[in-house]
Amino acid sequence: MADAAELITTAPRAGEQTLSVRLRALVWEAPGVVSLELTAPDGSALPPFEPGAHVDLKLSDGTLRQYSLYDDPNDTSHYRLGIRAISGGASSGYVHRKPRAGDLLTVSSPRNSFPRVDAKHYIFVAGDISVTAFIPMMREVSHKGRSWTLLYYNNRDEDAPFLSEIKKLGGELSLHSSKAGTRLDVAQRFATVEKDVVIYCCGPEKLMTAVEEATAAWPEGTVHFEWFAPRSRPADEARGSFEVVCQHSGLTVTVTAPAEESILEVLSEAGINVPRSCEHGNLRHLRDAGDLGRGRPPRQHSVGVGTRRQTSDDDLRIAVARSAPRAGHMGQPMTHCDAPPASE
Repeated sequence: MADAAELITTAPRAGEQTLSVRLRALVWEAPGVVSLELTAPDGSALPPFEPGAHVDLKLSDGTLRQYSLYDDPNDTSHYRLGIRAISGGASSGYVHRKPRAGDLLTVSSPRNSFPRVDAKHYIFVAGDISVTAFIPMMREVSHKGRSWTLLYYNNRDEDAPFLSEIKKLGGELSLHSSKAGTRLDVAQRFATVEKDVVIYCCGPEKLMTAVEEATAAWPEGTVHFEWFAPRSRPADEARGSFEVVCQHSGLTVTVTAPAEESILEVLSEAGINVPRSCEHGNLRHLRDAGDLGRGRPPRQHSVGVGTRRQTSDDDLRIAVARSAPRAGHMGQPMTHCDAPPASE
């Protein structure tokens, strides 16, 4: 999705469909932001998707990158991806420099781990390019006759990506800019729990953490986050050793202190083939919602890479996660995964 993390070369997940698409247009939407318009080479309809969905874009060097589909889901003649160039980000830089109209690219079939839940009113909190996750949602909410508010954060209002498109969607737009001195008091804005309101948030960690803290009293299921960059690790995270049990193969591996190796790294060293597109913990399918045994992962309010979204204590991103022992538990905590060994 966002361009905060570098990706590794990897194969698609087993059984996952990939699509050959043609780059029909590359458009500069704002300073440092480009959109890619992708079509089927034969002009046929592309697979349908829901608001909040994303695809993996495979670059020529084999790296995968996740981006939200921000166009109208009712129009499957093409997909549109919005990409910001990030300083030091080889993947986003490649997308900005290399592809040309007419080039053939490879994407995964759409996946949606950030679905919209039903509500009377929606508050979307977005920072910069992360707004792409919400544009289809806002369009759909308007079509259904529901109301929404977008709290949109950027360095400068005039550089906000897709601003003209957002203004046509019919909701309430509130712009906030550090340069203009119009920052929102997040704690004050969400101090009161609002009935029949759902919040969706995606943006820089500082913004998302502020929203997370401000909405701590909101009912479960009313606040959803999509973390598009790796969260800072707590200073006290998992100092001890623990075991990871792979349910598919029965193999048990031990993750030892100090907390420098992630579960993903230890599994890979043991020959366990775990699908992944990065090693920063911000990918939607890098999570284990299975039996977590006697241990539980650090709580992360994000889905996959989103994280879209609301996550529970069972949402474990092994690319960055270690295990946090339960209070009062003596001995080694244990975490389970379902990945088969590489030989399988």
